[in-house]
Amino acid sequence: MNPSIAYIGIIGRNNNPLHTTILSPLRTPLQFSLLLSSTIDIFEMRRTSSASAGPSTNLTGELGLLHAVDDRLAAYGYETNTGVRFVIVVDVRAGESRSGLRDADLRPAFKALQSAYVSLLQNPFFDPDEHTPPQGHGGRKITSRKFSAEVRKIGEAWYPGITAL
Repeated sequence: MNPSIAYIGIIGRNNNPLHTTILSPLRTPLQFSLLLSSTIDIFEMRRTSSASAGPSTNLTGELGLLHAVDDRLAAYGYETNTGVRFVIVVDVRAGESRSGLRDADLRPAFKALQSAYVSLLQNPFFDPDEHTPPQGHGGRKITSRKFSAEVRKIGEAWYPGITAL
């Protein structure tokens, strides 16, 4: 069986969860939420280590594999230049080698997610400031049905080797 996307999460620039889509019942919503929260530390750690290493050579925002969750799930990340982070958790299927999935295989999914997010920002009725409050304050999750449907469509359509979504 081919790898598939099990979960997509979007984290705001102030580390608040903006959107989640569960595509596989491998974990409970709480477990996926905790997994999403755990990736924040990895994003921060990678940002800190790249800042101390000098000018970044990774201008696309792709961070690739954030961490292997277990034998079946692997979390991949992408950070926009505005600090919004996309996390895709892939079900690599038990017994298959994780080495068969390359970071570049997820590039079309991340690009499609970023395009969907930009389209959401262009909606005159969407106020991004109410979704990314100052540090220490809660924020509203993205409730757009159109955006949710687009994220689900991206997750369901993706497969390794796809060139565009």
